[in-house]
Amino acid sequence: MNSPASNRSPTPPNRPVDAIALVGPTASGKTAAALALAQALQTQGGAEIISVDSALVYRGMDIGTAKPSREELSAVPHHLIDTLDPLKSYSAAEFAKDASRLIQDIRSRGKTPLLVGGTMLYLKALLEGLNDIPSANLEIRSQIQQEAEQLGWPALHARLAQVDPLSAARLAPGDSQRIGRALEVWIATGQTLTSFHQSAKAHAPDWHIPVISLEPTDRAWLHQRIAQRFEQMMTQDFLVEVRALRARGDLHPDLPSMRCVGYRQAWQGLDEGWGEANICERGIFATRQLAKRQITWLRSMPGRLVVAADAPDALNKVLLAATASLR
Repeated sequence: MNSPASNRSPTPPNRPVDAIALVGPTASGKTAAALALAQALQTQGGAEIISVDSALVYRGMDIGTAKPSREELSAVPHHLIDTLDPLKSYSAAEFAKDASRLIQDIRSRGKTPLLVGGTMLYLKALLEGLNDIPSANLEIRSQIQQEAEQLGWPALHARLAQVDPLSAARLAPGDSQRIGRALEVWIATGQTLTSFHQSAKAHAPDWHIPVISLEPTDRAWLHQRIAQRFEQMMTQDFLVEVRALRARGDLHPDLPSMRCVGYRQAWQGLDEGWGEANICERGIFATRQLAKRQITWLRSMPGRLVVAADAPDALNKVLLAATASLR
């Protein structure tokens, strides 16, 4: 089982793996599977978990991100969790650099790195590489935001389709953050975001990272789990957490941290006076849309090994697949 990056030749079967990736849409059971896998690998030197999640990096955002509990974090060493203040931003390129360093460090101690999460762009950056995409241009970003307020994001999505049709094709018309970024790169450089990614593939790192993907066969199963999780978050004082973030005074809804699913809907709901039931309903809907995007990403990775997340023996199949890749 090879990495999903299709531009590389197959990895020799006797080559040791660099890490194991355990991915899947939100609420598919990745955390429980990763902890069980780490426990199973204790007889093979042990394992450490590298989070592949753009929300878990932020401190003070625990309930709405379904962050692993203190007990779970202490049971297995975790990395790239609680590393940034919500005022900061964190890019896929930064993740790839940090994850590469961590993989080498964990392996040097005789342990297996487990890449666990659902931020597919992060995994793609690690497996396929990223070119030198320019950093954020706040002036251009502000101009794009002003245009979006006047014309709406669907209009800007249509504009992106004219200059970078491949990027536009994989983005929803309302995906303001990614549409804005793709237009920002085009305006700043005259090159498309797609061209940067294609150039990066030609210089992809030579990783041997099997990818195990937890994907439900029944979408209704996943939708039910998403609804249960969000409802549980609401009973765990998720809105208290969001109010505390708002009370800081230095955060705003356009920050990447506050655009995370759940936080974005809660912030807007508190601004506009929605009731808790309305916030919950919209948060559940947004999370389902996120899961749909994640599944679309996963289906573009032909090298992955799919495990039915809703199967009774899903956990056992993950363990069997992972241990087999280490032989």
